[in-house]
This record gives sequence, C-alpha cells and structure tokens, in this order.
Amino acid sequence: MLSIKYTFFTILLSLNLWVLINANVAYDSKAITINGQRRILISGSIHYPRSTPEMWPDLIEKAKEGGVDVIQTYVFWNGHEPQPGQYYFEERYDLVKFIKLVQQAGLYAHLRIGPYVCAEWNFGGFPVWLKYVPGINFRTDNEPFKNAMQKFTMKIVDMMKAENLFESQGGPIILSQIENEYGPLESEIGAPGKAYSNWAAKMAVGLNTGVPWVMCKQDDAPDPVINTCNGFYCDYFSPNKAYKPKMWTEAWTGWYTEFGGPVPTRPAQDLAFGVARFIQKGGSFVNYYMYHGGTNFGRTAGGPFIATSYDYDAPLDEYGLLNQPKWGHLKDLHRAIKLCEPALVSSDPTVVRLGSSQEAHVFKSESGACAAFLANYNPSSYAKVAYGNNNYNLPPWSISILPDCKHTVYNTARVGAQSAQMKYTPVHRDFSWESYNEQTASVDDSAFTMVGLVEQINTTRDMTDYLWYMTDVVIDHNEGFLKGGQLPILSVMSAGHALQVYINGQLVDTVYGSLENPKISFKEGVKLMAGVNKISLLSIAVGLPNVGPHFEMWNAGVLGPVSLSGLNEGKRDLTWQKWSYKIGLKGESLGIHSLSGVSNVEWVEGKFVAQKQPLTWYKTMFNAPPGNEPLALDMGDMGKGQVWINGQNIGRYWPAYTAKGSCGDCNYAGYFSEKKCLTYCGDPSQRWYHVPRSWLKPTGNLMVVLEELGGDPNWISLMKKEINSICSTMNEWQPTLVNYHLQSSGMINKPLRPKAHLWCAPGQTISSIKFASFGTPEGSCGNYRQGSCHALKSYDIFEKNCIGQPGCAITVEPELFGGDPCPNIMKKLAVEAVCT
Repeated sequence: MLSIKYTFFTILLSLNLWVLINANVAYDSKAITINGQRRILISGSIHYPRSTPEMWPDLIEKAKEGGVDVIQTYVFWNGHEPQPGQYYFEERYDLVKFIKLVQQAGLYAHLRIGPYVCAEWNFGGFPVWLKYVPGINFRTDNEPFKNAMQKFTMKIVDMMKAENLFESQGGPIILSQIENEYGPLESEIGAPGKAYSNWAAKMAVGLNTGVPWVMCKQDDAPDPVINTCNGFYCDYFSPNKAYKPKMWTEAWTGWYTEFGGPVPTRPAQDLAFGVARFIQKGGSFVNYYMYHGGTNFGRTAGGPFIATSYDYDAPLDEYGLLNQPKWGHLKDLHRAIKLCEPALVSSDPTVVRLGSSQEAHVFKSESGACAAFLANYNPSSYAKVAYGNNNYNLPPWSISILPDCKHTVYNTARVGAQSAQMKYTPVHRDFSWESYNEQTASVDDSAFTMVGLVEQINTTRDMTDYLWYMTDVVIDHNEGFLKGGQLPILSVMSAGHALQVYINGQLVDTVYGSLENPKISFKEGVKLMAGVNKISLLSIAVGLPNVGPHFEMWNAGVLGPVSLSGLNEGKRDLTWQKWSYKIGLKGESLGIHSLSGVSNVEWVEGKFVAQKQPLTWYKTMFNAPPGNEPLALDMGDMGKGQVWINGQNIGRYWPAYTAKGSCGDCNYAGYFSEKKCLTYCGDPSQRWYHVPRSWLKPTGNLMVVLEELGGDPNWISLMKKEINSICSTMNEWQPTLVNYHLQSSGMINKPLRPKAHLWCAPGQTISSIKFASFGTPEGSCGNYRQGSCHALKSYDIFEKNCIGQPGCAITVEPELFGGDPCPNIMKKLAVEAVCT
C-alpha cells in the first residue's frame, strides 16, 4: 500500500517519484497517518478574525469537548497585509497565538493559506491594493499575481516554521491548503487555469512544510497534493488517486445569512446523517464548516450584502454558546465513530443490501474489530431490517452505528442531546443620546472634479463604504413643469450596492440591490427649481464580492447613464457633464466614531437630538453590565448603518432590509439545500449585533452609531443572550453509550432504559416545567404539544426532582409517569424546563 510522507524530500518530476525521510505525517488510501497511526479525524472551522482573542480558548475547548480533533482556519490576506509590505498580526489577527492555543488544547490544526479564501469575506480575502499591481490578472497563469501570492504564502509558512508550529517540528499543524475551490474556475479559464493550479501545487509543496497539502474542489490536484470535497454531502466523492484518503474539507453545517434573505438552518439529524454516510463510504477526515462561524466585524463581510452575523447554524453559535441540540448530537456521533475507528482504518467496507433503500456497510480488521453502519435512505418511511442475528428499526433518512456489529450505539435521526431555547434579555436600554447631522456633501478642498462618472472601488480603494457624486443642473424658468406640468424624471443606473438621491440637500429616496442582483436603478420624478439645482448621489458599498473570476475587473458605484427627462428639450444626458466627488463622510474623516475624534464635532443633546433623520451620527456613554453572558445590540428600530464601541467597529447593521422568502415547517429527512429550513421571513435578516465583552471597560464606554436611513436610536437596547428553556426528547429504548459499553462487556443482556437530561447554564436553576409528556408528544422544543397518547403524571417526577436544581436526569420508565399509557406502542418522552 503506497504511503506518501513528508518532511524533507526531493521532487523527481521526470520519474514521478518522491524520496521522503523522517516523516511524522503521512497518508494512504485509508486515512491521514500521524506518527505511524491511521486516524479518523474530526475537524471544525473556527476563523480567528471572526471572534476575539479572549473568546479563542473557550471556543477551542468547547470544540474539543464536542469531539473535535482538528481546528481548521483560513488565513486572511487582506487582514494581514492591509498595505503592500505592511503586515499586521495583532489582536484578532494574531494567527500565531491562535495556533498555539490550539496546540495547548492538545488539538491539531489545518491551515488553509489559500490565500484566496472566499468565505463570504470582503474581496475573497484579497487585499484591494492587489488590484492595482501593474499587469495583474487574479488566479490564473499571471506572473504579477503569482509573485504576490507566493510572497504572502511564504510569509505565512516561514512564520509558522519560525514558531515550530508544523507537526514535523513538533507543532499542531498537520495539513495545509493552497488555493481554494479552484476547480470550477479552472474549467472556465481553460489552459491558463490548469497551468496556474499546477504551479500553485508545485510552489506549495516546494516550501517543505513537512505536512501534506490539500486542494479542495480540485479534481485534478497534482501529486502529492490531496484533492478534497466541499458540500452539504460528500459520500459520492472519491480522490483522484487510489492511494489518497477520502477527505471532506467543508461539511456545511448551515448557510450564510444575507441582508434581505431569510436565515438558513440545517437540522442536526441531517448533518449527522451526511457525516455518517461519508464515513460509511470510506471517508476518514471530516471538517465542519463552520464549527463556530462568528461575526463579520467592521467591513469584513463580502458578498456583497452578506450580513454581519456569520452564525452559519454552527455547533457553536455566533456568541460561542452551544447550539443545542446540534453540538450535543454531533458530540454523540463523534464518540460513536471513534468506537469504530480500529475497524474503519483497517479495511474497505463490505456492502450488504438490506432492502430497497436500506444497506449495511461493514468494516472488519484482521485483529477482529468489526463495525457496521445500517442505513435507511428512504426519506419518509421507517424500515425494520435484519442484520446478523438481530432486527433493527431504522427511522427515515438515518444511519445506525454498531461499533461491534451487534449493538446500536447511535442513530442519526434519534436526538438524545438536550435542546435549548435562547432569549435576549435587556441589560441597558435607557441610553442618553446626542446627535450630529452629516451634511449633504458640498464641493470643497477635499473634493475633486472631472468630466464623467468614476468607478467606486478604484476611487475609494475600499477605505470607506461611501462615495459622493455631485453635479449641477441648470433649469430655465420657462420649463413647462414649473408651470404645473409633470415633474421631470431623474434616471440613475448604478453598479451597486445602495444609493441615496438628494436634490438640493433633501433626500428623495434610497434604493438598494441584493446578493443575487447588486446592480440598482433609480427612476423618479424630482422637484427642481428655476436656476441651479444640486444633484447629490451617495453611493454606498455593502461589501465587495468574494467569488467569481476577474477580481481585478469588479466594479461598484454610479457608472451611468444618468439622465433627466421631461424637460422642454426632451431628455438631457448628465453622464458626461462635470461631476465632483468626495470620498467618505465628513464624520468619518473627522474620526468621530473613535475615542480620540469624538470631540471633533459639536454634538447636540436633549430635545435637539435629531429624530429619524438620514445620515445622522449618534453617540452615548454607558457602563458595562455585570455578569459574563454574551452581549448584543438590539437594532430592530434602526434602518441601516454602522456601530462602533470604544472605536471598534462591530459591523454593518441593516434591520430595515427584511427577509424575503418562503419559511415553513422543516423536516430533517431528505436532501438538504440552502433553500430548505428557512427562518425569519418577513423579519429583519439580522436584528441583534454581537458586542464582545472584551471591548468594554467597566465604566465610560463610548457607543457611536451612524444611521443612514433615519432610524430611532431611543429603541436601541443592550441585551444579554442566555438560555430561556431547555428541552429533552428521548425514546423509551433509545441507544446510549452506557448501554453499549455494558452490553458489549457482557455486564447486562437487556439494555437499560435511557435517561432524559436537563441542565441549565452555569448560574441558572430550573424554575418551572413548561411541558412534559410521556407517550406520543408532537412538535419540537419551544412548541411541544400532547399527542394521542399521554401519561397523566408526566409532570410530577420533573416537578419533584428538577425544580430548584441546576439540572436533573430522569429515567424514561413508564412507572415513573404513572404507568404505560399505551401498551404496544413505541413511546417517547418530551420535556421543556424554564431556566432562570
């Protein structure tokens, strides 16, 4: 069996041979091998800039507790090299600190250098200055691009080597990635794309990291680079060479949120089904994208129109709290997979047909280890199957895992993990606001004038979201519309993303696009007067695109045409007359969002504070609330803008952009897509915005809000996010790890009944039982209801043993609930308890 190993090597391209010495990390057809041992590896993506350094240890520890072996992260070029040759590795971008924390936790790391990352990150992670390198053409066989890419890649590799962070040096990094999801783009580009991907692979391998490199969604990844799969499911995937392991670098736990779109969720049962199906088909490495999604702080969100929250319905939510039951259900899955590891890494599976939509994948080792995965692919019907000497009941769209080929320890559709309903509780809502009105831009020393319209990215270099376009229109006093005729029509075509139209200093309207169609147009009648009229167009960016070809050619802003029709002369083209431009807003240039610049303008207070006015800055001071619960701002009554806390930009807010789409009941069974299991239709795509506690001082915190549309800051509240209620659903004979160990060791012949566990967050206790039913309860956590079968004393045992306690565990035993309410029917217990 061929094994590819890395530490020091010589590439013999003519013979396609590899001479390798002293390897610690290897691979073969079965798995990644670490120090000679094949491993089934569970990985989770945590992006260091999407959280704070203070959050990192807790996130990593919770991932480890959830059964994760590897922490995966992209490397964000535009955060690390904001200007050519000027590097930044501090605060949220302290990559070395992050990797060392992974090492301290006893976990491995997978470093996806890219340096293109996509990731719904601004400009796909590329620094915008790269666009202006002479002769550059992104992500193809182009020397200026390859030189810049290689320089940054070497910078990161050398930094990791200097800190001894590759596994070959005793560090945690066992895998690296070059490029990212390039295969589809290579197919579009053709021969130059193929040449580029070959160059990128050869360049990366030549950096002698001592660990394997991967290329995801790259079917033709050249040896020895491993090609890997990304997607909602990857059981169909096979590597391009028989001696490479089957790896899944992005198992999508949900999907991103866009402003104007509903919030996607992915049921824990389906995600577990996808992972179990991949493992039963010979997969050996699974990475959850994301395990913790986090927050697009500042102006890092791409898209455009990607929301500030990057929660991704991950096992750890945006704030770092457990997303239950997904975190717990996957933890149980990982335990079950690890019990099967000796058999999984030793043999290819034998497939046994058990029915029309049912099959078993059986793994056996020479030492006698045996593991079986029993699958029911039918999305609507239960299946009773015979395997070995036993019968097994398989729920729809599920896989049962038998680590000894006899006893079921886990089924993907039977969730034994606790669920939780979260709530936002106000901790500060009576802020004392002051305001400063941003004036409509005027031509002054900071403006420049030229004939025609300019492109926004080239003009602002993406240093701000805002660019003013200003021009004068002279109206003759004999114009017909001045004598009661129809108003003239102003037409503006823009490449996006949002546009505010002002006539003589008064806001006429705001228009904006969407992720699917960022281009916008304005066409309305406008009130003009005789003489000189000032037309001011504020073009607003909402993040630069992060995916697609020709990054160097992407554009934004008012590119025209711009015209005025309905005049005596007919239609007047304004596109090629003189326009004046101002980059950014006055408040930005004065730095009034910062601690040092807030006093650079005169703020008004009391009854003079602006109410529901566009382009208004607001500021307030507040003290940090007690406790350690995660904090968020409720911006539900605001329109669109940005927020700073003590000078730190928490991101763009846009609750005025409500979610369009079709939301409804979510059935875990059947193939998942980003259009399934949608929530928040008709509500703001994002209402709450994460405020890291580490950004707060005990007293005297400065909050500055830039409101573009005209929201009311008096309704802004600082909230804490905490558990409201906890739920547990348990079948009366649900398989558990305890039963498996007792049965497989021969200590019991019949499985013990499982227990329903309820645990509040630290510092909370159970104050009441909101729902309890042993029988055939229906619904889900937060909306349970009794079914046709219900034990009348279902509440009693919980009220007696749980209220006033931080947690409790109740055996699912009919006698405890007053007896069996419906014999000969498989029953389950559902309970919801309130935590305070």
